[in-house]
Amino acid sequence: MAVAELNSAFTKTHLHSSQLSFLSRSVPKHQHCDFPTLHRTQQRARISCSVTQNQVQAPAVQIQEPKSKSDCYGVFCLTYDLKAEEETKSWKKLINIAVSGAAGMISNHLLFKLASGEVFGPDQPIALKLLGSERSLQALEGVAMELEDSLFPLLREVSIGIDPYEVFQDAEWALLIGAKPRGPGMERADLLDINGQIFAEQGRALNAVASRNVKVIVVGNPCNTNALICMKNAPNIPAKNFHALTRLDENRAKCQLALKAGVFYDKVSNVTIWGNHSTTQVPDFLNAKIDGMPVIDVIKDRKWLEEEFTEKVQKRGGVLIQKWGRSSAASTAVSIVDAIRALITPTPKGDWFSTGVYTDGNPYGIAEGIVFSMPCRSNGDGDYVLVKDVIFDDYLRNRIAKTEAELLAEKRCVAHLTGEGIAVCDLPGDTMLPGEM
Repeated sequence: MAVAELNSAFTKTHLHSSQLSFLSRSVPKHQHCDFPTLHRTQQRARISCSVTQNQVQAPAVQIQEPKSKSDCYGVFCLTYDLKAEEETKSWKKLINIAVSGAAGMISNHLLFKLASGEVFGPDQPIALKLLGSERSLQALEGVAMELEDSLFPLLREVSIGIDPYEVFQDAEWALLIGAKPRGPGMERADLLDINGQIFAEQGRALNAVASRNVKVIVVGNPCNTNALICMKNAPNIPAKNFHALTRLDENRAKCQLALKAGVFYDKVSNVTIWGNHSTTQVPDFLNAKIDGMPVIDVIKDRKWLEEEFTEKVQKRGGVLIQKWGRSSAASTAVSIVDAIRALITPTPKGDWFSTGVYTDGNPYGIAEGIVFSMPCRSNGDGDYVLVKDVIFDDYLRNRIAKTEAELLAEKRCVAHLTGEGIAVCDLPGDTMLPGEM
């Protein structure tokens, strides 16, 4: 790896190693460093750094004009011409995937699934654009090194940085995982404001530089309202393209129903999580099925379904933390994979999946203008439609109304971040999930 030592006046440095663009250390505008491509035929190269006359000059590199991208070198550049190789010329066009919170535990599981082809398929090359913070920059470099050492054939580019306007450039998928966790004594309203500011900025960055059809999945909590804030700050991106992750809640609900019914969880279908990713969420057993039969015909204990089942789903993350002292990073990463694949793979006939989406135009009578988890189907083109053939009873309606009221209160609390006036926080109670603290 080529390294340039720059003087301490620098506040930002750009490093490139196997297409790893360390974008987060910037230099003043009058300074610019170029780290040219090292090609298979190049035995020698020197690094050049142009500076003003009163500053220290780093070693200089003079090489011939590279034929490929000017900001890459190493293994990715040596193998980047997909059309020149028999094995890769039939591959699809490369897609850009941005991930925030990329140095965190969830990303540590997720990134390798993305790079392996497990998510987008064995013929889909990808570029990973990893967003972190100044504090996490060194860890990001370690993540990038591990990705490089893993020799994933489909992983053609990796860049890291702390500026979303650089990292989100041309992103076609944005997986927004990074968020501030709730600390001791922090009110939910405070967390909404702190994280809301993060997602407002990321929304503006997506609006400025991402693909016009970028698909956005918000994981950082409170994810429903964070997704709403992000969406409102990205008016040039379709509102339908924003999702709040509730797939882990759906997966947990399927597991609990399977356990109770004594079947494997692949027999459980049509499970919906309604509403907010909080303790007001509504795991829907009324429309769910086990081996094609309504759950209420298989599990006849209605009291268990209304009380214990719902509580188990809501508190599963907290129980997991008690067991081994960590949050559910691995299963969250799996649920992100499930959420993406639900959008790029046709939904099995008769089934559906849960995701938090914008409520405008919904057929259920849920208030418009919020991000609410609802049942969806997809043709596999990245888009979705809301499922109309669902049934409601008084119990389900009442529970949905409660989570709806909470999301409307959260919306009022972040009005200053969505362009809807002065924020008024009248949150109905503390309903944060244990894993958010």
